[in-house]
Amino acid sequence: MAMCPVVADFNDGTMRASPTEPQGIRIMGLATYLTFNGNCEKAMTFYAHALGTQINELHRFSDMPGDEIPADFGDKVMHANLTFQGCVLMGSDAPPGTGFDGTHCGFSVSVNVASVEQAETVFAALSDGGNVTMPIGETFWAKRFGMLVDQFGVAWMVNCENSGDISY
Repeated sequence: MAMCPVVADFNDGTMRASPTEPQGIRIMGLATYLTFNGNCEKAMTFYAHALGTQINELHRFSDMPGDEIPADFGDKVMHANLTFQGCVLMGSDAPPGTGFDGTHCGFSVSVNVASVEQAETVFAALSDGGNVTMPIGETFWAKRFGMLVDQFGVAWMVNCENSGDISY
């Protein structure tokens, strides 16, 4: 399973995330991992549909050996992931006692697509049941850009750059 690469060549023959990172360490990838308050399976199914992909993997807490998770939590998602344009989106339900209250704040998931049509399709799908905070439209840097908070409380940015280059 590939993740979006986060490496750069700093003209000294090394591949690392920044010029100050110690040589010999290579970042293999960067992925978004979302935590949910009992509705991870519903959210990941929604994201797979909205992004035109499928869930690659879904494991439940009941799949874990041992009996550390309360029986009524066994059907909740311990780990799930999907891949969109080579990038991985992962998620899980927060186990009881972790203190997660279901609030997502301080970040946005950014989706970069190659065409205006893709941008509009993905934006419409992700905003279904959510709240559009910036309608999708043309900007000085992009053919299309818009922001929303989806029905699960996750903030998203959808972007189609003027150059069409999405090879971050």
